[in-house]
Amino acid sequence: MECINKKANLEICNCTYPCGKKGICCECIRYHRSLKELPACYFPNDAEKTFDRSIAYFLELYQNNRI
Repeated sequence: MECINKKANLEICNCTYPCGKKGICCECIRYHRSLKELPACYFPNDAEKTFDRSIAYFLELYQNNRI
């Protein structure tokens, strides 16, 4: 099934990692949740480029007022 929101999602998606889930947010969230991670859209652009999707990294950024 094709995601009806994929085009709109791609316009705001900041993920730079090439994968088949890009723009299909429900699949992306499900995937990262299974790994105990957060998707790229939770991170500022410079932090996203590290590919560190850990909750610990997110909390570090949050505590340092980067999010």
